[in-house]
Amino acid sequence: MRILTIIHEFPPIGGGGGRAAYDICLELAARGHDVTVLTAHMDGLPREEIQDGIRLIRIPSKRTEAFVASFQTMLSFDLAGLRAGLALIRQFQPDIIHTHFAVPAGALAFALSLLTGVPYILTAHLGDVPGGVPEKTARWFRWLEPFTKPIWKHAKQVAAVSEFTRQIALKHYPVDIRVIPNGADFAHLVTADVEVNPIPNIVFAGRFVSQKNPLAIIRVLSTLKDLNWTCSMLGDGLLLAEVKEEIEAHTMSDRFRLTGWVTPADVLNEFSKSDILFMPSLSEGLPVVGVDALFKGLAIVASRIGGFLDLVEPDRNGYLVEVQDEAMFSAVLRKLLSNHEHLAAFRRASLEKAKDFDIGKIVDQYEEIMQKAIGGSSL
Repeated sequence: MRILTIIHEFPPIGGGGGRAAYDICLELAARGHDVTVLTAHMDGLPREEIQDGIRLIRIPSKRTEAFVASFQTMLSFDLAGLRAGLALIRQFQPDIIHTHFAVPAGALAFALSLLTGVPYILTAHLGDVPGGVPEKTARWFRWLEPFTKPIWKHAKQVAAVSEFTRQIALKHYPVDIRVIPNGADFAHLVTADVEVNPIPNIVFAGRFVSQKNPLAIIRVLSTLKDLNWTCSMLGDGLLLAEVKEEIEAHTMSDRFRLTGWVTPADVLNEFSKSDILFMPSLSEGLPVVGVDALFKGLAIVASRIGGFLDLVEPDRNGYLVEVQDEAMFSAVLRKLLSNHEHLAAFRRASLEKAKDFDIGKIVDQYEEIMQKAIGGSSL
């Protein structure tokens, strides 16, 4: 198949959604499909390149930061993408369009499909669903939601990355929605065995924004100063300065390492040296860092929300805690940090759980719905 993937952020731009799209594209290309990605440009990146067998075409979007996608940059992406997309479809002649995020990429895929007749499938990641990330998108969806309904309705198939995302979407869009989780390359990423570090390392990976709740990490760990641990916080964002101030206020600078913005490969490398993924997020779809944590054999301590419900088996490979219950976060982390055998057992359980998210199984499902969409179209 000739597959055109449309997404407004693709590595090294963006977060977990872009990484999930990359993993899918990489596996599709490895299977012999011709994959082209239409995505956003940012200074320092080439306008066009071949990366891991994937053709990347980056269009202007006024984006200046890898970790921030404003409404203006998303609108710019759609406007620039209409002309660029039409030219690309004439030249590439894709069989199918795969769009990630109903907003903004879904709007572009919808317009291009109407104009060219090329069918599209949609993957929803939570942030593009009304009510999914209310602290970030509630204001947008108050007036934007009516315009998004045709995007969902005209997709040949809608996939949600978690059952949580699916259930929220169904409240707004009465269409057939199938759950297809994010995945990773089990054959190459999985760790053969685990050995807890003498001083356990806790890791957080994500944007430093309110949705990810990074300040809670410092507050919770400040209650565990009597235990041995270190913490690596991977990422960047608007709350970085506040995170640094909070660490200093609790006199824990020697315990924390802040890396700044990192590549997906850097995240995996850091996970290989860590023991516990700590994500006290306020909302999540199916976080790619959670999938990666399974493949690297990390115990997971996370909020009882979204896709973490699919990743964590409580009291087996991690703990799920009610949102913002910092006392309980502290209690379960103390359990893991105080007993290395207990932590090692949780880490081994994560390795076993990882098999459910093998990218091969995930792409099998995408191939199936793409073939069905092509067969049922007028092309």
